[in-house]
Amino acid sequence: MKSAPSSRTAGKKVHLIIAAAILAAIPAHAEGPAPNYAEDSAWLCRPGRADACAVPIGVTVVEADGKTRPDALPVRSKTPAFDCFYVYPTVSTDQSGNSDLVIDAAERNVARVQFAQLARVCRPYAPMYRQMTLKGLRDSRSGIAGAVDFQMAYADVAAAFAHYMAHDNQGRGVILFGHSQGSRMLKTLIQSEIEGKPAAASIIGAWLAGTNVLVPEGQLAGGDFKAMPLCTAAAQSGCIVAWVSYRSNNVPPANARYGRTTQPGMKVACTNPAALAGGSAPLDAILPTGLSIVSSSTPMPTWTTGAAITTPFVSVPGLLSGGCLDTDSAQRLAIATNANPSDPRTDDIGGDVVVGGQVLADWGLHLIDVNVVLGDLLTLAPAQAAAWTRVRQATQ
Repeated sequence: MKSAPSSRTAGKKVHLIIAAAILAAIPAHAEGPAPNYAEDSAWLCRPGRADACAVPIGVTVVEADGKTRPDALPVRSKTPAFDCFYVYPTVSTDQSGNSDLVIDAAERNVARVQFAQLARVCRPYAPMYRQMTLKGLRDSRSGIAGAVDFQMAYADVAAAFAHYMAHDNQGRGVILFGHSQGSRMLKTLIQSEIEGKPAAASIIGAWLAGTNVLVPEGQLAGGDFKAMPLCTAAAQSGCIVAWVSYRSNNVPPANARYGRTTQPGMKVACTNPAALAGGSAPLDAILPTGLSIVSSSTPMPTWTTGAAITTPFVSVPGLLSGGCLDTDSAQRLAIATNANPSDPRTDDIGGDVVVGGQVLADWGLHLIDVNVVLGDLLTLAPAQAAAWTRVRQATQ
């Protein structure tokens, strides 16, 4: 009599089946060679490598009185219990509608600014993909037909996730994390390949920053997603955290990129990573001291007078607070700056989109959607992972 397969062998077969189903659903494209995610060069970040996520991530804390101290964040774990799968926003400077698969300074920088901190608590996976470039964004906004192939970009992300599930996941929980175009890709991935399918059992949560996620008014589920609800507590898994951020004194204008929808009965989801149950709360921002994710950003300020900041990141406890607001039919995470002009610490932060010297109010704080709550996400990740583990153990 043959012995029953081990749970590990059975789990591997299940994940191979999931990966095969995802790959079978990806449309074929003729434009350029598709990435081979079996090759290291197709990944911006993977565990155990010297890459865009294995970079200095030290944080200097600047207190309200201007004094500085090192951060007390967790050191990078050598054996993280869960994974993070990150899809980066529109940053490519390639001079084509869709990017190539060469890892340039733009991709390395955005992984450092938005994602490398998460390597403290989870195994980092970030695929390269043939995203819409900054040039493609400008061309598509100008109405140039065929400027960008979004389906090709999505096919790459779906193939990367299928490869991850087949070869790396091994029954572990995973957080899906995206921003802007990356969140758009993950929305489609969840809709097409996760909800109602075996892959859903692996999802700790989905963090979709900087894109409109629609839900029926007054509801936590429905709209863009059939089953996955918005998160309402840190001790909850398999749910969605979604937000778009604007300064508290900037109600998204009528032409806002984010925070407004014309779909009847729908609203743009807002879940505050610092207070998932609702209300306003202090934000644990981790902001870059140098380059933002793209060059068209208001510069980072002088964080405090009389002290040099030499780390690549800074934390400013008590300076920022945020809460989800719904005013004038616009839903967003409203960011308030609790400034004190009499102390030596900065009274403001950068993050606005600037073109031709003018701040574009319709973008809000899009460029720092992630960083204004990055410390809160570092706290949320292990809490959601623990919740996922409890559910998994209860159902096995």
